[in-house]
Amino acid sequence: MLLFFILVYLVLNALVGVWASSRVKNNTDYLLAGRRLPFPVATAVVFATWFGSETLLGASSEFAEKGLLGIIEDPLGASLCLILIGFFFAKKLYRMNLLTFGTFYRVCYNRHTELIASFFLIISYFGWIAAQLVALGIILNLVAGVALTTGIAIGFFIVVGYTFLGGMWSVSITDFLQTILIIIGLLIVTVSVCLTIPFAQVKDTLPANFFQFYPTSTTKAEWLNYLAMWITIGLGSIPQQDVFQRVMASKSEKVAVASSFAAGFMYLTVAIMPLVLALYAKVLHPELMVSDTQMLVPGLIMKQSSIGLKILFFGALLSAIMSTASGAILAPAAILSENILKPFFRQITDKHLLLLSRISVLLVSVVSLGFALMRSNIYELVSESSALSLVSLFVPMVAGIYLPRTTPAAAILSMIMGMGTWLIAIYLTSLVNPLMYGLGASLLGLFLGWLFSKLNQNALPIPD
Repeated sequence: MLLFFILVYLVLNALVGVWASSRVKNNTDYLLAGRRLPFPVATAVVFATWFGSETLLGASSEFAEKGLLGIIEDPLGASLCLILIGFFFAKKLYRMNLLTFGTFYRVCYNRHTELIASFFLIISYFGWIAAQLVALGIILNLVAGVALTTGIAIGFFIVVGYTFLGGMWSVSITDFLQTILIIIGLLIVTVSVCLTIPFAQVKDTLPANFFQFYPTSTTKAEWLNYLAMWITIGLGSIPQQDVFQRVMASKSEKVAVASSFAAGFMYLTVAIMPLVLALYAKVLHPELMVSDTQMLVPGLIMKQSSIGLKILFFGALLSAIMSTASGAILAPAAILSENILKPFFRQITDKHLLLLSRISVLLVSVVSLGFALMRSNIYELVSESSALSLVSLFVPMVAGIYLPRTTPAAAILSMIMGMGTWLIAIYLTSLVNPLMYGLGASLLGLFLGWLFSKLNQNALPIPD
C-alpha cells in the first residue's frame, strides 16, 4: 500500500508539472514564471530551494552523530543565507530586472566576466542536483526494494520530465503544493513519534556537550573552521542562480524581500522536526546508527509508524527532494542557455530560445546523473557545491552591487584566485577548511585586480 501511494504521488507530481507547462508562452515564463508569483507561492518556492535531502537526511544524520555543531552549516547557515538575501540583496537584484544571474556579471563588469562566472555557476550545481537524485534512489530502494541505481534513474526521469516541460511554472506550482505536504506531513509524524516517549527521556541519553553551540577550543584553526561552517551555505549560496530565479520570479520587489524573510524563518522552524526525529531514531533504534546514518529518519518511520504515517512522511520527504531537485536543475540550465549558448545564435527567436533552455535542462541533468551514480554522501555533495560558489562568485557579486567602481580585471582575478587556491588547499589538506583559503584569496584577488587597474589606467581596457 505504501508503494502504491508513493507511485500515485509521483504520477500526480508529474501531471501537475505537465499542467503547469501550459502556462509557458515564452522563455521568461519558462525561466522566471513570468515574474508573477504572489507572496504565498514565492515564499514556498524560496523555502523549497534547499529544503530537500540535505536537510531531511543529511543534516539529521549529522545532528545525531555530532550534535548542534553538526548542523551549523545546514539548516542554520541556510536560514542565515535567506535572511541575508532579504536584508541586502533581494531588492537590489530585483530592480536590475535580469533573466539570469550570469547576466549580472556582464552588466556589472563585461562579457569575459560573465563567461567565467557562468562556468563556475553551472559546475557548482552538479553536486547539488546529484545529492537530490541520490536521495530519491535511497528512498525508492528502502520502500520498493529496487537497486539504488534504478531508484536514481526513476527519480531522474520524473523530475527531469516535468522540469523540462514547464520550467519555473512547473517548479513553482509543484513547490507550493509540496511545501504544504512537507509541513503537514512532518508535523503529524513528529508529534506522533514524540508521544511514544517524553523528549526529556531522549535528552538524558545524549552526551553533556551535545547542544554545545560553539567550539570550546582556543585554537585559531578550530574557530576558523567554525566560521567556515556558518558561511559555506550562509554566504556561499547567495550568489546562486536558483536563489536569484526565485527572487526575480516574485511579482514585486516587496514580495521578493518579504518571501526571503518568511522562507528563512520557515526553513529554520520546519527543519527542527527531522532533527528531533533523528534523536528519537538514535534512542529507539540504536542499530540504525551502525549502518548508513543518512537512513536514520526513514528507518525510524519504517520501524515505528502506522501505514498512514509512513505515507505522510515519505510523501513529505519525496516532496522536499523533488522540489529542490527541479529548481536545482532549472538554475544551471538557465545559465547555460542564456549566458553560454545564446550568444552563438544570432537573431534567435523566442520560440527557439525556449527550445534551447529545454535542451539545456537535459544536458545539465545528464551530467548530474553521472555525479549521482559516482557519489552517495548527500551532505558532502551539497557542501562542496556551496563552497565552490563562495570562493569564486561571492566577492565579485558583493563588489558589483556595493562597489560599483570595481573593474572587470578585479572581478576576474578574484574568481580565478579564489577557485585556484581552494582547489590547491583541498589537494594539500590542512587543519583549516580549504574554503577559508579560497575566500581569502578571492578577496586578495579583488584588491590586486583593482590595484592593477588603477596603475594601468592608460592601458587598453578588457573588451566587452
